[in-house]
Amino acid sequence: MKIKGNYVDVIKREIFKAEIEIRNQRILSVQTIQNCPDVYILPGIVDAHVHIESSMLTPQEFARIAVKHGTVASVSDPHEIANVMGVAGVDFMIKDASKTPFKFHFGAPSCVPATSFETAGYTLSSKEVEELLKRDEIKYLSEMMNFPGVIYNDEEVHKKLVAARLLNKPIDGHAPGLKGDDLVKYSNGGITTDHESTSAQEAIDKIKLGIKLQIREGSAAKNFDSLIEVIAQYPDDVMLCTDDCHPDDLIERHIIHQIKRAVLKGYDFFDVLRAATFNPIKHYNLEVGMLQTGDFADFIVVDNLKDFNVLQTCINGELVFDKGISLLKTRAIAPINNFSCAPVSAEDIMVKDQKKDIKVILAFDGDLYTGIEFASPLVENGCIISDVTKDVLKIVLVNRYTPSKPVVAFIKNFNLKKGAIAGSVAHDSHNIIAVGVSDEDIVVAINSVIESKGGIVAVNGDDVSKLELPIAGLMTNEDGYQVAEKYKFINQKPKDWGSTLRAPFMTLSFMALLVIPELKIGDKGLFDGKKFELTNLFSE
Repeated sequence: MKIKGNYVDVIKREIFKAEIEIRNQRILSVQTIQNCPDVYILPGIVDAHVHIESSMLTPQEFARIAVKHGTVASVSDPHEIANVMGVAGVDFMIKDASKTPFKFHFGAPSCVPATSFETAGYTLSSKEVEELLKRDEIKYLSEMMNFPGVIYNDEEVHKKLVAARLLNKPIDGHAPGLKGDDLVKYSNGGITTDHESTSAQEAIDKIKLGIKLQIREGSAAKNFDSLIEVIAQYPDDVMLCTDDCHPDDLIERHIIHQIKRAVLKGYDFFDVLRAATFNPIKHYNLEVGMLQTGDFADFIVVDNLKDFNVLQTCINGELVFDKGISLLKTRAIAPINNFSCAPVSAEDIMVKDQKKDIKVILAFDGDLYTGIEFASPLVENGCIISDVTKDVLKIVLVNRYTPSKPVVAFIKNFNLKKGAIAGSVAHDSHNIIAVGVSDEDIVVAINSVIESKGGIVAVNGDDVSKLELPIAGLMTNEDGYQVAEKYKFINQKPKDWGSTLRAPFMTLSFMALLVIPELKIGDKGLFDGKKFELTNLFSE
């Protein structure tokens, strides 16, 4: 196989007309020529940090869509399914990924559960993590969310870090807002990356300690605009990633769109391209080619270096996307799941008034962080109910692994005027989470998720819309484009009912992410992410 075009060399930082010969999956030669088609041949793109489960698609189906954007590989953290299924979940992802040429590189989840203040479906011990790290297909230790455990020398945490270091495998970080002496202690644990920076200064402080920046632009958290300037000063310490990408967003855009935006902003083309190819490949020691002689033939063809419209994508010399069509096929795989909870009733989610102010979670659009506000509750028949006029709505979390009483709190900035939404995607333990105006709709939404053993649901009286997620309550075997259409339809429902959030379900899923401050909800109660402890719903 031979291909001609403007050859983009990310190693030598040059572009010239060339003919590339491919044989036995690899680049046999790159020869300079005088004339070639007016197209550009680039190395395939790498998503440097992503949870495939957040796409609600299997790895195979994720790959089928991602190649249309020129993505040929990913650094994939199976943390989400591991919280539900443990090692069996990691094995599921590896098995499914093996059925496609797309180059998935999985890590060993470091924090299952993410904290001791919530109930997950599994607990991964340091011994199990070490055994995972010994496997060739496990390339790194996934994001170490438990930064207090690193800082205060938790024995189990440090056993995981030591195992990774002894095996020479990179350690991903997760340290939102960490600074000063605590950040130094965290970096000394061997942390090599972080995708949680929200300001350029925070990112630079981490880079100076040896922690590379992963610029995240996902469905909920979007940090590209505030962080891309760092690439001008520290080009070798920057990678591009999505972290969490819902199916509709995956169909519309991926990493190459970050490349396009950065180039349009005037940043050096090769610095930007290397952030999506060379930097992650070298950092994680990935088996992905960079268009050099002897490399695997992993490349893309684009129309120009301004629009970056992908014409073709090739992995190991195999054409996987051509003329607007993904050539990858998917094969169904038997689902796995972990669900053990009974339906709830309206009485289960009642909150007796204590004649005190309540703590209210403040949700922010496009942000994993939350705030806290104190409010005077709306009371009816001695119980606190959602206050639509003040946008203080009831939020409920149900443990899906062990029958237990639901936890009820209140949240602001969803702006629902009617209805309720619920889902079994609730980072990180993936219990069932719901928010709504009336107890009746909240209960119907929760019970609909329980009945399906996983999914997302929007309810307003008799209007019930559902996307079932039978694989660990996180993913489906269905066609990715059909899933995206269903998701778009359901995601629009809360907007029709008043929500001002761009991604209501994604935002809701992060309200259970205890490791991101400030106030979150778990199956054991409200959680203060700054003090890293459970807290009371009512003011003292």
